[in-house]
Amino acid sequence: MTAEAAMTVVTATTTTAQSFPVPIPFLDDLGVEFLGMANGEAQLALTLEQRHMNGWHVAHGGLTMTLLDVAMALAGRSLNPDIQASVTVEMKTSFLQAAGKPGSRLVARGKAVHRSTTMCFCEGEVWNGDKLVAKAMGTFKFLKRADAARKLSRD
Repeated sequence: MTAEAAMTVVTATTTTAQSFPVPIPFLDDLGVEFLGMANGEAQLALTLEQRHMNGWHVAHGGLTMTLLDVAMALAGRSLNPDIQASVTVEMKTSFLQAAGKPGSRLVARGKAVHRSTTMCFCEGEVWNGDKLVAKAMGTFKFLKRADAARKLSRD
């Protein structure tokens, strides 16, 4: 997908799910949809189901943080096609209100705000319709190889 095509997906009012640039089984299990990434921005979506709820019957905060984490990481990675992976170094999240109940559709938007050679500083938001649910800032380290699991198996 070209950068222009991806950006069209990210900024469009009606977006269509695509395949993630790299397979992430955890996101597949959650039902997260990849909507696009380009030019330092990324967007994801998720329609909430009963399995996403916490004990108060609203979306679990960990789910919201996952959406923020991935949207920001992808926004940073969109700046350099040679980046094979990134890892979260730090993330601060502010929850503004309950994310929603089953049937609600969440949209996560990530944006890179500053980049160095090996790190990227990003911000993200999760929205439920016109309601801002959560905001985050994160720092991500770029990796040239995606072999963390292989390294762990040697330990």
